[in-house]
Amino acid sequence: MKIHFYLFVLYIALISSCGSEPKNNASSFMPDMVHKVHDNRYQVGLLIMDGVYNTELTAPYDIFQHTQYREGIKQMDVFMIAEELKPITTFEGMRIMPDYAFTADHPEIDILVVPSAEHHLDTDLENDKMIEWVKKVGEKAEFVTSHCDGAFVLAKAGLLDHVASTTFPSDIEKYKQMFPQLDVRKDVLFVHDDKFITSAGGAKSFEAALYLCEYLYGDSIARSLAGGLVIDWKLSEVPHVIIEK
Repeated sequence: MKIHFYLFVLYIALISSCGSEPKNNASSFMPDMVHKVHDNRYQVGLLIMDGVYNTELTAPYDIFQHTQYREGIKQMDVFMIAEELKPITTFEGMRIMPDYAFTADHPEIDILVVPSAEHHLDTDLENDKMIEWVKKVGEKAEFVTSHCDGAFVLAKAGLLDHVASTTFPSDIEKYKQMFPQLDVRKDVLFVHDDKFITSAGGAKSFEAALYLCEYLYGDSIARSLAGGLVIDWKLSEVPHVIIEK
């Protein structure tokens, strides 16, 4: 009888589990994946889309996210935002899930970051919904930064018309041709004018991100963040332009 009883209990348990989602189903992880907004922190939104380049995305993400491990400063909450809440495939093949869609509700962005993507010189500039969002958010943000060809998106949105800027070195001439009204600087790794910081991109995206941290927090914090990523940071040795107004 005991054997029959145990078999009956096992049978009921199997029936109860039928149709239920496996525990490793992606939806079961969603509560832990939701970006948490903390009071008294800068909200940093990184705009991503298919073809985004790994380095231009991960460099500012690494630097800014590490401010959460420094005391006595206004730290940064960093999140990724795309047109839709679906996986983004980077140029190098990584698949990334954005935290928010810019077509829906998202935190107010204090620092907008536009990493470069494969089509920032052509079809991305035809995405009116994205360009209008960048313009709206960029006008309200405390700082707006771009890396490599992300400057093309800012320029298309009309945000750089009255400031100096730069972009990826080999795209400088195309940048000038496409936006002849701009004050374009070359032979520098980044330009800071007003609230806009545009960088040459690539691995030098780290320098532009570290510069913003030095601007906000001072040299010792910037060097601490750099040291944590084994970067030798000395602003005086980085070719750059700062427009004083």
